[in-house]
Amino acid sequence: MYDIIVIGAGPAGISSAIYGVSRGKKTLVIEKDQVGGMIGKVSAVTHYAAITDQETGSSFAARMKAQALRAGAEIVYETVKGLELTGETKKVVTDHHNYEAKAVILAAGTTAVTLNIPGDAKLSGKGIYLNAAKDGIAFAGKHVYVVGGADGAVKEALYLASLASQVTIIHFENKLGAIPEFSEKVKHTPNIRLLLNSRLTAITGETQVETLEITSEETGKKTVLSDPGCGIFVYAGSVPNTQLCGCLNQENGYLLVNEKMETSLPGVFAAGDICAKQVRQAATAVADGAVAGIYAAAYCR
Repeated sequence: MYDIIVIGAGPAGISSAIYGVSRGKKTLVIEKDQVGGMIGKVSAVTHYAAITDQETGSSFAARMKAQALRAGAEIVYETVKGLELTGETKKVVTDHHNYEAKAVILAAGTTAVTLNIPGDAKLSGKGIYLNAAKDGIAFAGKHVYVVGGADGAVKEALYLASLASQVTIIHFENKLGAIPEFSEKVKHTPNIRLLLNSRLTAITGETQVETLEITSEETGKKTVLSDPGCGIFVYAGSVPNTQLCGCLNQENGYLLVNEKMETSLPGVFAAGDICAKQVRQAATAVADGAVAGIYAAAYCR
């Protein structure tokens, strides 16, 4: 029996756990993959206060994990299969164990979406990837395509440009949606080119990507690019991991919380990107986690 169970070990979950433990509460973090969440997979962490020089997602995640363990939080790597949140005692069922707690903090974040176009599933891991920091090195000196035009996509395109001979950003709008810091860097990176008003609509290949079908948003015209052995990195948004949270109030799939990070059920809190809110950054996730951890601890008195 725990005081607090935190589901998810990204910045929000780790922050929640640290604050929960600091209030003397026995706290368990359940993570299906690895500490860090989505930010643990980025090539560089930017704009977060007090990061180190050349901070990568993996180094940021490693320090979060070490801090949580030093604080006294327990971390297990299991997949949550079921939640029972309505009773006074909350129950969390994983693929290995059943856990109970007085309070639960949902900090499972979001999952990157795939393109769901012809060839996407077939070539996943054979030229199509979601993690430039991990898989980009395989395309050193080669051609790379980045799908997406928001901050995350453009930042990873800049990283890939340091490895690949050419990076092409495919974006469906007529200009990039990234902040000026990243957009300006793109203008001054000679091996990055833009394919705007365009969508990647099909991919062919057997053991590697052979061709890319690009469809114009303006005219609907389809153009087939032949580029055998190229890499495609997809940053086309994400969806909240709320599939097991049907008993909680939501907005467009995101959990609704109040200023105490309380959900619609007593003793159930949420923090980070899984929540309905306007800004999703590591800094806001950590802030959410701090609030959730403090009020979850208070609930356990």
